[in-house]
Amino acid sequence: MEFTQEQIRQEYDEAAPWYDVKISIVEGLTGIATMRRELLRKATGKVLEIAVGTGRNFPYYQKDCAITAIDPSPQMLERARRRAEKLHMHVHLQTMDAQDLVFSDHSFDTVVSSLSLCTIPDPVRALREVARVCRGDGKALLLEHGRSSVEWIGQVQDRFSDTWYRQHVGCRWNREPLHLIQEVGFEVSSHRGSLFGILHAVEARPIQRTQLPS
Repeated sequence: MEFTQEQIRQEYDEAAPWYDVKISIVEGLTGIATMRRELLRKATGKVLEIAVGTGRNFPYYQKDCAITAIDPSPQMLERARRRAEKLHMHVHLQTMDAQDLVFSDHSFDTVVSSLSLCTIPDPVRALREVARVCRGDGKALLLEHGRSSVEWIGQVQDRFSDTWYRQHVGCRWNREPLHLIQEVGFEVSSHRGSLFGILHAVEARPIQRTQLPS
């Protein structure tokens, strides 16, 4: 069974009221908040954040960033709007699928994704869209989780992948985000792994469109 994007949207709409409580516990146990802060301080200029959720990255952006943020879930975006208001930030929020961005080519200096490639039905398609809308001299900042580099842990993830997927809103916890990023053709500028190689903080730069793999 594979969830459609519409089914995932519905699940996140329903999860929105308690999402921050759940993710706060996870972040406290894994150090994700520190990784967010370290990665997001690299964001500059005109920024697009895909799958923004409730806006948990907002506190970490520099004040001079011009931020556009998208998510397929209106209920998650509503909570992102409230967080932006509390932080006195102006963020342009839009309901949108990261696999089919409406923005023109080379529109953004920085494109951000955090903990989203596990759930997007076609992560390669989404990353190609990220590459398309990112300026040639821009960058993508990605904080993702995936299959552990510790083999026995990775094997456990593989064994229970389908069960986890069904129970966690279409999350594939054994995808390999660094490989996906490289498959699309990004040049990885920096990479930090954490939590037995499960968490990845990546800064990458898009190659020229004429060089992207077919």
